[in-house]
Amino acid sequence: MPLLELGNKHQVHYQLIPGQQNKPYLVFLHEGLGSVALWKDFPASLCTATGHPGLVYDRLGHGKSSSLEHKRSIRYMHECALQELPLLLKMLIPEKDYILIGHSDGGSISLIYGAEHPARLKGIITEAAHVFVEQETLAGIHDAVAAWDKGQLAGLHKYHGSKTVTLFNAWAETWLAEWFRNWSIDELLPRLQVPLLVLQGADDQYGTKKQVNTIVSSASGEAWGEMVPNCGHTPHLEAQPFVLDRMAQFIRQITG
Repeated sequence: MPLLELGNKHQVHYQLIPGQQNKPYLVFLHEGLGSVALWKDFPASLCTATGHPGLVYDRLGHGKSSSLEHKRSIRYMHECALQELPLLLKMLIPEKDYILIGHSDGGSISLIYGAEHPARLKGIITEAAHVFVEQETLAGIHDAVAAWDKGQLAGLHKYHGSKTVTLFNAWAETWLAEWFRNWSIDELLPRLQVPLLVLQGADDQYGTKKQVNTIVSSASGEAWGEMVPNCGHTPHLEAQPFVLDRMAQFIRQITG
């Protein structure tokens, strides 16, 4: 089990996926309750389809990485984007080009990171990324809390072990807090200059098409938005053949 020491006794679990070393790495950022294992076989399948090498990792507090040690602030995704992610890339794939592929929170983190104009970032793909808080988001999280209280999300323990309760509470309490209602990264979007592919399930229980439209219309670079039909919050699992094909097309398009 590869673990990367980030300092302060923090360890990040990661996996590297083989591919052609002259091609940019595909770097996968999971959702708010996600992990390496919860991506299932999707990262390996996309790397195989494109020939690109890959990097997938558990953010701190998730999966097999170290536990959360402090309460989240309104800038918790900024911290992941501007502190954890750059350090990880520098240590694991130095001097390599890469494309970010972010799901939900991971998509938002990818956009925050991309707004800083990192030199080796060649493109971003998001699935169900949030750029502001919607009533649909809050309703979806209330439903998740109700399911949690009934024991219907006990399967998360398989992926996060002893960290599960802390992680779930951090996720739900942050998004449902009054002080988080005005969270937004709208102001960062015009600073995005790399090509973007913005995907979202048409039946996503955590957000509407407004998220996609806002990202695509605000970005300064080329951006394509697409709603995945008959699909909820996890397009790469619910509509895998479609999403694999669409992502592979985009990756070929921006890498030549």
